Amino acid sequence: MSANLLSVNKLSLREKIGQLFIMGFRGNDISENSEVLDMIRTGKPGGVILFDKDMVDNKPVHNIKSPQQVSKLTAALQNASEIPLFISVDQEGGLINRLKPEYGFPETKSHKQLGEIDDPEITKEEGKLIASTLSKCGINLNFAPVVDLTLNKESSIIAKRERSFGADPESVTRHAGAYIEGHLQENIITCCKHFPGHGSAEGDTHAGFVDVTETWKEEELEPYKTLIAEGKCPLIMTAHIFNANMDKEMPATLSKHVLTELLRNQLEFKGVVISDDMQMRAISDHYDLKESLRLGLNAGLDLFCFGNNLLKEQIRLEDAIDAVEELIRNEEIKEERIDASVERILALKKQYSL
Repeated sequence: MSANLLSVNKLSLREKIGQLFIMGFRGNDISENSEVLDMIRTGKPGGVILFDKDMVDNKPVHNIKSPQQVSKLTAALQNASEIPLFISVDQEGGLINRLKPEYGFPETKSHKQLGEIDDPEITKEEGKLIASTLSKCGINLNFAPVVDLTLNKESSIIAKRERSFGADPESVTRHAGAYIEGHLQENIITCCKHFPGHGSAEGDTHAGFVDVTETWKEEELEPYKTLIAEGKCPLIMTAHIFNANMDKEMPATLSKHVLTELLRNQLEFKGVVISDDMQMRAISDHYDLKESLRLGLNAGLDLFCFGNNLLKEQIRLEDAIDAVEELIRNEEIKEERIDASVERILALKKQYSL
C-alpha cells in the first residue's frame, strides 16, 4: 500500500470515485478468481462491509464463519488493495451483531441493556470489548453507536430490537459517548446513526417508504449536536426516513436540506457522511442507481453503502463508478464535489492509521 495513494491529487478520476463506495460481497474467503478480489484490484473501493447471513438466499454463512476465518479474510482483503480499506460491520451489541457467539465471538449487551444499567463506565467497557473483538479480526469500522431516541416504543426496527440507549437525549448522548470512548481505546472508527433520527418512526426503511413528518422531534438532534461538538463523530450515517418539514420531496439520505444545510452548516459537522444501505427499499423502490448517486452526491453524501445483501440484483462497483463518471461528464456533478468527499475519506483513513 502506497502512502501516496492517500492523497486525492495522486488518484485518477475512477480511483477517486471508487473511494466513495463501501461494498458488500459474497463468500468468506478469497481465491485468485473471486469476484471480490477483482473488484478490489480494478475498482479500488473505499471499503467493504461484512455480514454473517445471506439475506437474499436465506443462507446461514455469508462472510463470517469464525474468528480465525474473519482474520484471514480481512488480511487478504487489505493485502489485495492498493489503498487501505474500511472493513466495516454492524456490531452494535445484543440482537444486532454480525460476530455472534455461535461463531466463537464474545456475548454482547444491547444498547437498551446498557441504557437500563445506566453506568457509563460499563458502557465504555462494553464498547471496548466489542472494539477489541473487531480489532483482533482486522475490522476497523463499526457502524455504531445508534443515537436514535426510543420515542416510539413499538418501532419494529429500533425499540423492538433494543437498539436505543433510551428516550432521554442526555442519557443517550452520555452512553453513546462512553461507547465511542471504548472504541477509541482500540482505534476502531465509530459511526453515529441514523441522522436526523429514526426513533419516532413506525415503519422500517428496509421495507419501504417511512414518513416521520408528524412524529419526529427536535430533541432527536441533541446527541448529534453534543457528540459533534465533543469531536466524537468521525462518521455519521443517514436515515432513509422522509420528513416533509425538512424536505418536501426527498428522504433524508438524498436531501441537501438535511445533509448540507442542517448537518454541515447548522451542526458544523466536518467528518464523513455515509448512507444507510442504498438497497433498502425506501431508496431502491423509488430511485435507480444513477439517480440515487446524483441526488446523494448533490445532497452531501461522501460514502455510499451497497451491502449487496437485500436484493437479488447485486450492484457492481464498476457500474457505480461508470454512473458517477457519466454524471461528471454530463455536468450533473462537479469533479470538485467528488474531491471534497475523497479528501474527507482519506483524512479519516490517515487519522486512524489504516
